[in-house]
Amino acid sequence: MRRLFGSVRARATLGATLVVAVALVAAGTAVLLSLRSNLMDQAGTQAERTARNVAAQLASGRSYGELDLDDDTPIQVVDDNGTLVAASSELERISGTGTAAVTPGPAAGTTAPGTDDDDDDSGDDDGGGDDRRGDDDGSLEPGEIQEHADFTDGSATVDGESHDYRFAAVEVETEDRGTLTVHAGASLDAEQSAVNTATTVMLIGFPLLLGVVAGVTWLVTRRALRPVEGIRREMATITASEDLARRVPQPDTHDEVARLARTTNETLAALESSVERQRRFVADASHELRSPIASLRTQLEVAAAHPELLDLGGAVEDTVRLQQLAADLLLLARLDAGERPGDGRVDLAALAGEAVEGRTGVTVTAEGPVEVTGSRAQLGRVLSNLLDNARRHARSAVTVTVRRDGDRAVVEVADDGHGVAPADRERIFERFVRLDEARSRDDGGAGLGLAIARDVAARHGGTLTVREAPAGGALFALRLPLA
Repeated sequence: MRRLFGSVRARATLGATLVVAVALVAAGTAVLLSLRSNLMDQAGTQAERTARNVAAQLASGRSYGELDLDDDTPIQVVDDNGTLVAASSELERISGTGTAAVTPGPAAGTTAPGTDDDDDDSGDDDGGGDDRRGDDDGSLEPGEIQEHADFTDGSATVDGESHDYRFAAVEVETEDRGTLTVHAGASLDAEQSAVNTATTVMLIGFPLLLGVVAGVTWLVTRRALRPVEGIRREMATITASEDLARRVPQPDTHDEVARLARTTNETLAALESSVERQRRFVADASHELRSPIASLRTQLEVAAAHPELLDLGGAVEDTVRLQQLAADLLLLARLDAGERPGDGRVDLAALAGEAVEGRTGVTVTAEGPVEVTGSRAQLGRVLSNLLDNARRHARSAVTVTVRRDGDRAVVEVADDGHGVAPADRERIFERFVRLDEARSRDDGGAGLGLAIARDVAARHGGTLTVREAPAGGALFALRLPLA
């Protein structure tokens, strides 16, 4: 179960089903309430119509015995005293109208025939009614029927059948019998039947609809996530095979999955390039280390066998070269690992002056102190590498210029040599690259100086580029943010 709901598809299906279920329950409840309200209003209208029909007969002066009462409808006529004076003949029981009587009382017998004596009694009642109508309480005039009916819910038994009813009560003012109240009911069977039917349909239909929603959501999410599964399988294969040349399938769409696949392939390409660069670096480093180590070993073996043949100067030179190469490799490893430069303030003018000490044919021009933030040792290494490179290629002179250019500090190292061809101006910053493959390693170095210089510049937020110098040689420009 835990594994099932750990699936995006299962969670999406469950979420969609729950949302639809809540919406269906809310909509179903609203429909049932609206249906019941409408049917109750219809029953109330029917009951009111029946009550007003009887009230109109009473207002016209018709006697109780002559009233046209529907025997299938519960009807009561009650006088001012709450006495039942007329009722439908089949009425056997009633509740919800204020009086439970179903058989007219004695007053009904005296008023129903409509004799002269009864008329006199009615006249007495009419006199009492006139006193009541004289009050300022909104009383009805003789022959007037109440404008708004009162509604109640109850039940009744008519001709042996019991049902729930909606009752309407309407008052009518008569000339000779005072105020009479007519209670008439309309059956709620239709309302109850319709509500029960709608409820049954919802109880059956809603689960089926939810099943359809869940199934459709499951299929749609499965189709939508199929490319993701393809990406996962390919990534698992790449991990198992360690073949970074493979790429994940990229769907022919413009959605998030396609962007994920595209980004994944870009990441794989960058990783492949990084790994390949690392392999090439290790291979080149091994090759570069092999020569001085082999030379040093040969000299030591010869010295061991023939001490008089020991070339001490050559052994020291190979050892120094090996030490410099190891230092370069260690610095590159630290830069690749993301080592952050220091936050000290470094005066490039003073640093350039220190770097040219002991070098012949090098001149320094500075506008004054030019300070940047970073590692003094690493920036000194950059200047030293640039000067070594310029010395190897210059005919006679090397010029170092330190100046400000807006918010940047600029150090330019120019020589009067042959320069660098435009096609090679980026390649020379690659590791272990030497443009003159024919020259000796002792003269040309291992090809790491310019690579280290550019990496250090980048770590300090700057750039290192090369272009043609005014004297025709190469001009290396180091640009760093001012402190």
